[in-house]
Amino acid sequence: MKGNAKIIDTLNQLLAGELTSMDQYFTHSRMYDDWGFNKLYERIDHEMDDEKQHADLLIKRILLLEGVPAVGNRSPLRIGKDVPEMLENDLELERSVITALRNAIAVCEQEQDYQTREILETMLEDTEEDHAHWLEQQLGLIKKVGLQNYLQSQM
Repeated sequence: MKGNAKIIDTLNQLLAGELTSMDQYFTHSRMYDDWGFNKLYERIDHEMDDEKQHADLLIKRILLLEGVPAVGNRSPLRIGKDVPEMLENDLELERSVITALRNAIAVCEQEQDYQTREILETMLEDTEEDHAHWLEQQLGLIKKVGLQNYLQSQM
């Protein structure tokens, strides 16, 4: 099915964000594992899998629209040096993905591509209600119980 070039370009931009998120989560999860923060490792490793699934959805949609997935594109990674910085960098990345998804949904509306819009709305819900919300909770816990207590709870 021949797709709209504007939609394909938009999907490729989103794909770069998902692949960047996947790479950043991959690196952060391995750092948590190395430091002995098993709970953080498990959660962030799971987030990496979610980002991989999002990328898969985008690639499949691009291919269905007869586009070429630009899998080599990435935004710069922001690897943290400690747990709070890692969580903050991940939250900032998720917020940028949320903004990009909202903009992409608007493009889908303009171009009357309602099937792609539906896919992106599901991804937005997952990103807002799961990924970003969990990261906000963790940063809030650090403020409430202190960094050392938080880190101890993540072992």
